Amino acid sequence: MKITTFHFPFFLLFLSGLVLVSCNRNGVSSKTGVPYNDPYNGGLQINRKVKEGPGPGLIVIEGGTFVMGGSLNEDITYAHDNLKRRVTVASFYMDETEVSNADWLEYLHWLNQNFPDDNELYYNALPDTLVWRHPLSYNEPYVDLYLRHPAYQDYPVVGVTWEQANAYSAWRTDRVNEHILRERGALVDYRTLSESQSRPGEPFNTDIYLNGQYRGEGIDGERMPQDNRPGAEDGARRPVRMEDGILKQPYRLPTEAEWEYAALGLVGNTEYGNIESGKVYPWNGLGVRSAKRRTQGLIMANFKPTGGDNMGVAGYLNDGGDITVSVTSYLPNDYGLYNMAGNVNEWVADVYRQLSFEDFQDFNPFRGNVYMDKAYEDAEKGIIAKDRYGRPIKVPAKAPRKQTWEELQAASGDSTQNSFDYDVRGFADETNSELYGVTTLINDKARVYKGGSWNDRAYWLNPATRRFMQQDQSNAMTGFRCAMTLVGSPEINTRSKPTFPANRSAGQGNRKFLGLF
Repeated sequence: MKITTFHFPFFLLFLSGLVLVSCNRNGVSSKTGVPYNDPYNGGLQINRKVKEGPGPGLIVIEGGTFVMGGSLNEDITYAHDNLKRRVTVASFYMDETEVSNADWLEYLHWLNQNFPDDNELYYNALPDTLVWRHPLSYNEPYVDLYLRHPAYQDYPVVGVTWEQANAYSAWRTDRVNEHILRERGALVDYRTLSESQSRPGEPFNTDIYLNGQYRGEGIDGERMPQDNRPGAEDGARRPVRMEDGILKQPYRLPTEAEWEYAALGLVGNTEYGNIESGKVYPWNGLGVRSAKRRTQGLIMANFKPTGGDNMGVAGYLNDGGDITVSVTSYLPNDYGLYNMAGNVNEWVADVYRQLSFEDFQDFNPFRGNVYMDKAYEDAEKGIIAKDRYGRPIKVPAKAPRKQTWEELQAASGDSTQNSFDYDVRGFADETNSELYGVTTLINDKARVYKGGSWNDRAYWLNPATRRFMQQDQSNAMTGFRCAMTLVGSPEINTRSKPTFPANRSAGQGNRKFLGLF
């Protein structure tokens, strides 16, 4: 076959186009043509192959639209505090189970190991086991045994305040990220750390690490990422960055909307974008007993059916629990979450207001925004101020948007000047301190809890019911579970619907320029 001279340039052009496209897939800017991850042109590192996954203990909750308050088929308290409104909840992660006693003992053990002389820190983290006391009940054994006895290690922790739950979530974030970095070799491994004579002076903190303030001998691991910046020495290493896609987002309490959405688990009642049947509880049906043949008649949650009946008749206990039960008891809902009804009530992040349904955003509604910023020890150098535990010091936000450089320098170290209303959790609702405790129990420290407990009637098992308690209070019926924001695409379940083919032709501009289309 004779190949004319006309075909050679075209063939070479075609090959060059393939090379450009191939390079683009391997890390070339589609807007400038400059390669990523090249130490000779600046060393910008862009990671295209990061696949986000949940942190330990979490499962993914695909978000969507639902009618918040829609599952409430009766309002026996006449509170009218969760009237129906349609909202959208973004996809997120949520703990499969409630936080257990064993989980909390791990937290206490870490505090004792790292701050052995700080009795105040340890004491403040202890749950209030005195919540079991009641003047007309003999619950004294639970005071000493419930938290620490191995028989209760998989039972949900109780006696924790909203504030303690948030402190645990922050601690958990740092421990998970620290473990990831030590396993990858970006930080020294646990054995080397324990045997080292030059142990770091303060524990790992994610924000401090990302700001480059947690480095040095006895900290840096041997398998840190390569430093591709111009001028860096051969074999130079750097700390992990958020851009690497290695570290996890913060653990936190779920918002009320997230919690209610996840508890309902309507994903199991949905087909082709239609919710075919609603729910009153996290399971299908109007009753609290199983209708399936193999489990027919079994109670679906741990609650109190009637006064004086916490567990049924000897020989055939109805729910198998006198107080709480293991966090993996009963069947999970359609998202795979255990005990989203009964066992213990669960703290959520929101401030309680009876009229929250009137003042809300229809995307990720949340009432409780208090805008805080990390304080700078040296704003010009970008050094974050730390407390005695190595955590960043948080101060009220000074502006609703990014400050100018001059404003940032002027405000550095001055926490007194603040014209911005950083506390909008009440949406300008005024609270009268003189009436608190007299005619109202609602103020800016009233926090929502949901789900019903071992000591509640079936009404409170409905995900739309809501109650409140002061954020520094606790009881024997309330625990919590953590959530985490999901980053990237919200779509999880794609098998049940048609999808467009993935567009993998990044760099078409190059191909069009070359005349290939």
